[in-house]
Amino acid sequence: MEITASLVKRLREETDAPMMDCKRALTQAAEKLGAEATEDTVLAEAKQILRESGKVQAGKRADRATSAGTVAVAKSGNAAAAVSLLSETDFVARNEDFKALAQKLADHFVQNDPGDDPLSAVIDGKTVKELIEDAVAKIRENIQLGAVKRISSEGAVGVYVHHDSTKAALVALANSGNGYEDLASKIGIQVVALSPEFISKDGVDQDRLEKEIAIERQRAIEDGKPEEIAEKIAQGKVNKEFLQQVVLTEQAWYADQSKRTAEVMGGAKVTRFIRIEAGKPPTDTTV
Repeated sequence: MEITASLVKRLREETDAPMMDCKRALTQAAEKLGAEATEDTVLAEAKQILRESGKVQAGKRADRATSAGTVAVAKSGNAAAAVSLLSETDFVARNEDFKALAQKLADHFVQNDPGDDPLSAVIDGKTVKELIEDAVAKIRENIQLGAVKRISSEGAVGVYVHHDSTKAALVALANSGNGYEDLASKIGIQVVALSPEFISKDGVDQDRLEKEIAIERQRAIEDGKPEEIAEKIAQGKVNKEFLQQVVLTEQAWYADQSKRTAEVMGGAKVTRFIRIEAGKPPTDTTV
C-alpha cells in the first residue's frame, strides 16, 4: 500500500506527532498488515505504533531531571484544582502544547477527585500516564506529573496563579456570600508570595515551637543574658519573628505591610490552603 502525503498529514493532524515519525509509523503499519491493509486500518495501526514509541521515549527519558514546569488551575463553583506538570527545561514549560496538557488535567481534576493514583485517571479515553507519554513522544523531553491537588468547601473558594505559571494557591473559606471569593483569591496571593505553613497560631506544631524557643533561649544565654531574661527574649523573638513568618494570620499583608493578614480577613475564616510550586513539595494546610 502506498503511503501518501495526505495520509501522513492526516496522521499528523490526529496525533501531533512529528512528520517523519508519522511516515515511519505508517510504513511499519502497512508492512505489518500486508495485503489486508486499508487507509483506516493502517492509520489505526500507525497510531498504536506511535503510542508504543511514546512509551519507549518516555522510558528512555524518565531518569532525566525535571527541574522546570508549569502549574495550571481550574475552578468550578466551590471547588478548585491545581496541577503541576514538570519538564526538563523552561523552554518546554512555556510550550503551548505542554501548558494545554497541564490545563486539561486541571480541568479534569476539578470535577474528579484525583485519589491516590492520578496517573490512572482516564480523560477522553486515555489515562493521564498515556497522555504524558504522548506528550513525551511529541515534545522529546522527560515530562512528569508533579503535585495534583483539589479543594472544595461549603464556603467560598479562591484561586491564584503567579504570572509565570510556576506557583499557585487554592484557598477555602468557611464564609460565603458577596466578596468572599475575591478575598479568598487575594489570600491566595499572600500564600504564594509569603509561603505560610500554618493558618493560625493554634495550628503550629508544639514540638517545633518549643524547638524554636529553645534555639532563641540558647542564643540569648550565649550572649550573656540571665536564664530568666533569656526565656523572655526567646518568647518575644518567636512571637515576633518565627510566628510572623510561618503563620498566615500573623504575616504582614502583601499589599500593606502595616496590616496583619488577620486584620484584612476581618471575620473571614480560612479552613484550608494549598500552595503548589513546580518542582517542590506542595503545602496543604487545614484548620
